[in-house]
Amino acid sequence: MPLRWATWTAACVAAVLAGCASAPRDGPPRNPPAGLAQTADAEPRVEPIRAEGGTSRPYTVAGRSYTPLTDDRPLVERGLASWYGQGFHARATATGEPYDMYAMTAAHRTMPLPSYARVRNPANGREVIVRVNDRGPFRDDRIIDLSYTAALRLDLLRGVAPVEVERLTNEAIRTGAWRRPSDTQLAASPAAPAGAQAVPVPAAWVQPVAAVPSSAAASPSTSAPVPVWRLAQASTAVASDAAPASAAAEPPVANAPATALPAEPPPRFRNMEVAPLAPMTPAPVPASAAAAPASPAAPAATLPGSAASAGALPPSAAGATASASSAIAAGVWMQLGAFRERDGAQTLLARVAASQPELAGRLRIVEEAGAHKVQVGPYATRDAAQAAVGPLRGALGLSPFAVERR
Repeated sequence: MPLRWATWTAACVAAVLAGCASAPRDGPPRNPPAGLAQTADAEPRVEPIRAEGGTSRPYTVAGRSYTPLTDDRPLVERGLASWYGQGFHARATATGEPYDMYAMTAAHRTMPLPSYARVRNPANGREVIVRVNDRGPFRDDRIIDLSYTAALRLDLLRGVAPVEVERLTNEAIRTGAWRRPSDTQLAASPAAPAGAQAVPVPAAWVQPVAAVPSSAAASPSTSAPVPVWRLAQASTAVASDAAPASAAAEPPVANAPATALPAEPPPRFRNMEVAPLAPMTPAPVPASAAAAPASPAAPAATLPGSAASAGALPPSAAGATASASSAIAAGVWMQLGAFRERDGAQTLLARVAASQPELAGRLRIVEEAGAHKVQVGPYATRDAAQAAVGPLRGALGLSPFAVERR
């Protein structure tokens, strides 16, 4: 029973004979909107705790006294949960906010208001994050009142049921420590599509595209079309030409016997022919640049939608990896996702950089607690950080959250 009905309850106890025998009827909405089961969790953020007054004052309901917590302590409880819906919709909560049965909220007797809590249904393993902004339930056999939507997501609409409740402290929210490896933000690298079959091909066929080496281009035989699978030998030779100077004396790979490749390609390539590329001549290096000391390369622009943006990391972010213990700039960072495998983090980083190129220089992969976390920052304020990643919510379907680093 939320706090807004405490006075009503006391009046009913004193006036049962006058006909006050039941509370306003509660229950589910008559026409709930579609997609409630996909409602996102409440997004935890640091909210101040009042040391006294307001929702922090001790109070009494039906002869029972309650003393709210006034510090940022953790709280873990196990007990029964109930829910409230249509009968209280749009009425004021203990914080003064209108109750929204379609939001991810809850009522608790003693948590600081507002607070954030993780609620788990042990019967099915489902978990939700709710914002606690009301007082209740005022029955000894219950520990929390959930909004209609929170109860729906936990599959508790049939009545009261056992739950586990954990308050998320402001410190855990500030550092991001409240997230667990089991949270939905943590995902393994994408698996191969069902039914996909691997097609074995010679390794030389997947070498990077390269020009025919100058020695091959000078040969009279290169004026005629060259079978595509033979160009793989030329690509190998170019890769050898690009080796360090210490390996310059090595014999060119192009002179290796051709038995490394199959005599005939698969049928799909048998009629494919291409003309050899012209020799590639290195661009001259200015004397001033050759004499200048080595310095970090400037970020190169990547056009959204290009092949480079789709599969490769932006130069400004490709090597931007930090550990939790390494020096990472203080400020507000927005976490975009976390992965067990680094490949997943790199894929997300590339997608974000392609979607919002202006964020490329701020993207980082932070290795922390066994996860690879994609973060963007730092920003001076939470408002600035939220505004910067706002377009990603619709463009990529992400749910960024803030992490403060000091």
